[in-house]
Amino acid sequence: MSENQTWVMEFILLGFSLSPKMQMLLFGLFSLFYSFTLLGNGVILGLIWLDSRLYTPMYFFLSHLAIVDISYASNNVPKMLANLLNRKKTISFIPCIMQTFLYMAFAHTECLILVMMSYDRYVAICCPLRYSVIMSWRVCIVQAITSWACGSILALVHVVLLLRLPFCGPHEINHFFCEILSVLRLACADTRLNQLVIFAASVFILVGPLCLVLLSYTCILFAILRIQSGEGRKKAFSTCSSHLCVVGLFFGSAIVMYMAPRSHHPEEQQQILSLFYSLFNPTLNPLIYSLRSAEVKGALRRVLWKERSM
Repeated sequence: MSENQTWVMEFILLGFSLSPKMQMLLFGLFSLFYSFTLLGNGVILGLIWLDSRLYTPMYFFLSHLAIVDISYASNNVPKMLANLLNRKKTISFIPCIMQTFLYMAFAHTECLILVMMSYDRYVAICCPLRYSVIMSWRVCIVQAITSWACGSILALVHVVLLLRLPFCGPHEINHFFCEILSVLRLACADTRLNQLVIFAASVFILVGPLCLVLLSYTCILFAILRIQSGEGRKKAFSTCSSHLCVVGLFFGSAIVMYMAPRSHHPEEQQQILSLFYSLFNPTLNPLIYSLRSAEVKGALRRVLWKERSM
């Protein structure tokens, strides 16, 4: 195969096929959501940094989740916003591959961070007397580093397999960013190995962690039902329900996107799921945690009171 068939200089991101007025409307709406993502997750990071009462394993992992959400949205959304305003919706080959790598790395890392958070809640409720020993800072740091490392290594595997493929057709990606399934459709070679690895990784990084989360919360549920105090039950449910909401939103959309049969989810539906996955979910996460966590609301009041008193 000739060189000009295998080396692509740029791709065209088709994005949303809408009228200019509708694209301007979406630009304003998505800019608002992106601003809320940065603001909400930034506030959570600031509160955890400023309030020593939040120096706990639960909020340590929450800070990593906030970093992942900011990074995940910043990887996809700015280019999407620029394309809503520009007629020439191109992206160079290297930035496209980097976008694919970071997209997969942050998604994989978020899966693993959510598992660590569920394990933290399991230990806190089911083994409260041993909590400080089991969830020591050393253990938490190792878990966080492992999550980031595994997420990055899995993403690197996908990208290496992607780079071996030639691209020799129309270089139009029917998406608003370089999502791996959309890029694979442009390859003029056998992509069955790529598809197999994506499916296997989905089982490993989605189904496996989801089963662990559900197992943890099954044990937590039985432990909560044994609590005699009504106030104790309410507090335990409050700390866990926030995490379950985030888990449901994240894993639900990801499993439908990467494990449902192709005929059940066409490209337009995939774009909507990706939009929810990369824009709405990072916006909702800080709202869910801040609205349902008494500790976060208390930390916000203390920081605001300190600022007023200075």
